[in-house]
Amino acid sequence: MNVLWDLFRTFAKIGMFTFGGGYAMISIIEDMCVARRKWISHDEMMNITVIAESTPGPIAINAATYVGFRQAGILGAVFATVGMITPSLGIIYIISMFLDGFLEWTVIASAFKGIKIAVGLLILDAGMNMMKKMKRGALSTGIMISAFAAMLAINIFSLNFSSIALMIIAAIISFSVFVAKDGWGK
Repeated sequence: MNVLWDLFRTFAKIGMFTFGGGYAMISIIEDMCVARRKWISHDEMMNITVIAESTPGPIAINAATYVGFRQAGILGAVFATVGMITPSLGIIYIISMFLDGFLEWTVIASAFKGIKIAVGLLILDAGMNMMKKMKRGALSTGIMISAFAAMLAINIFSLNFSSIALMIIAAIISFSVFVAKDGWGK
């Protein structure tokens, strides 16, 4: 029962103090689950990030579910997931009670401007950490540079192209190279 409470409390803390969605939470989840608690390895965190991004649902909830399951099975997954979503539900409920004038308060509007900057920095931090620890090779570097250039061009020229399509293209290229290089059955 102690590990279940620890999972709930840890992910509730992450959910309570992280604004901006899953990408902003990645570096905090990594800090709590890899560096501090040592529940998972950095490689597992990289895999969780990729898998959680490519499966339905919010990335932070998928990550919490995986870590909880690794620590305490199904109950661990439930406690970690509930811990992650409880603060958001509480905050949204409280805001909904005062929604009419909520964003008109100068203090709240200013806080949200500051939060936007912090979210951008958290996402940048997560991306930089992943890039630093990524196994470098011609393929991974090429895909990273190509995806960055494609997303930049899509944003600059306001093209209607999905980032999901870019991820699928990168996955197909990586998988094709893997199969060609290592073989399917090895």
